[in-house]
Amino acid sequence: MKRKNLAMIAFLSVLSFAACIRSAAQAKANGANHILVVYFSATGTTRTLAEYAADILNADIYEIVPEQPYTDEDLAYYTGGRADREQENPAVRPAIAGSVSDMARYDTVVLGYPIWHGQAPRIISTFLESYDFSGKTVLPFCTSHSSGIGSSDDALHDLAPGANWMGGERFAADTSREEIEIWLNENGVVADLANAEADTEDLSAESTAPGVFNFETHTVLLNSGYEMPIMGLGTYSLSDEECYNSVTALLEAGGRLIDTAYMYGNEAAVGRAVRDSDVPREEIFVITKLYPGEQFANPEKAIQDALDKLDIGYIDMMLLHHPGENDVKAYQAMEQAVAEGKIHSIGLSNWYVEELEEFLPQVTITPALVQNEIHPYYQENDVIPYIQDLGIVVQGWYPFGGRGHTAELFGDSVISEIAAAHGVTSAQVILRWNLQKGVVVIPGSGNPDHIWENLDLFGFELSDDEMEQINDLDRGEKHDWY
Repeated sequence: MKRKNLAMIAFLSVLSFAACIRSAAQAKANGANHILVVYFSATGTTRTLAEYAADILNADIYEIVPEQPYTDEDLAYYTGGRADREQENPAVRPAIAGSVSDMARYDTVVLGYPIWHGQAPRIISTFLESYDFSGKTVLPFCTSHSSGIGSSDDALHDLAPGANWMGGERFAADTSREEIEIWLNENGVVADLANAEADTEDLSAESTAPGVFNFETHTVLLNSGYEMPIMGLGTYSLSDEECYNSVTALLEAGGRLIDTAYMYGNEAAVGRAVRDSDVPREEIFVITKLYPGEQFANPEKAIQDALDKLDIGYIDMMLLHHPGENDVKAYQAMEQAVAEGKIHSIGLSNWYVEELEEFLPQVTITPALVQNEIHPYYQENDVIPYIQDLGIVVQGWYPFGGRGHTAELFGDSVISEIAAAHGVTSAQVILRWNLQKGVVVIPGSGNPDHIWENLDLFGFELSDDEMEQINDLDRGEKHDWY
């Protein structure tokens, strides 16, 4: 998420695209295959090495996520817990949440897993029995503090008949990226150059265009030059402990966007959860806000207070919470903080067409984001395109209508019928509807299961007809005063 000059991004993209055209021809000559890195990681160790491999190979990556996540109690060795019981029974097949969308396109699968009682976790058996591996090359690796890969590799072969199994390798938790690269090279697994060409085409068409959602990376490029996730977590009304636990759950589930504010009273909890996470700081995007009144009157102090409370080095995005006296003064202070590197991007919350027309001529930096109330009963179909046409990304709060209205929205017959047709929840339909309109979503939740669910938005797509059905629900019914 490093800031870059947009013109340079475009220039480098053209160069990269041309290079990949040449690489694609070389890939065909060398017989390079489409590669998928698959991994199961209960504690994060295997994930790190799998991510190294995917990056080295320019491969797609898929995480095996259990429908029932493993707890610390489940994983405690020799306690008779869940993992112990599963490993004692070779017939156990733990259920997997989600699936590989197009396994047929992959010729090579790099398969990573931890060692549990000398064997691969039984969920690896579930995965292997879920697809046809005929003709595919499978290169396994395991992570372990001491045990080698041993019979865990051979024991899997019968579960993927017809696969070409290569010799596996065991790696320790502190294995470096360079060691993984050497191992892959020794096994003749080379970067998927044909996949690189396709990726670069997508990047040249989408990722370098500010404001255009990239549904492959789940990000949007802001006009400030930074990338921001397009779905995350809102922390409004969450207490200190609830906020810490919710942010932790989000980061563990793969979410990287967090929205807080001075008025929420939980900036410190957000910062503590970010610091306590194993996720690198640069992968996390934190939004906070200044509130009218004392903070607008003394914005330099308010900005420093936010930096101190969060204590995460810098603020990815700071917004003005809503219009008020001294809002231009406060925004200009945020502009200075951008120049000093304290804040990366700035924007506004609860600004509409009339407010923007008055405000924008008075400031220097165009807002990167405008955050407004948006849900199926209050859609802002005139405001959203106006903001987007200015090169500003739109983010919606209250995507489920806000407290007191969520049950009505979830139970709406149009939304619930669309959800049933796709085998998803009403919440997922509403969030996907937002994304397809180009609206970033930050649903609030203190429930880890709901947080996981709110991120699982890319296994289905709403049709034009379904989008129109939801658009027809607009009542112009605003649920908060902002």
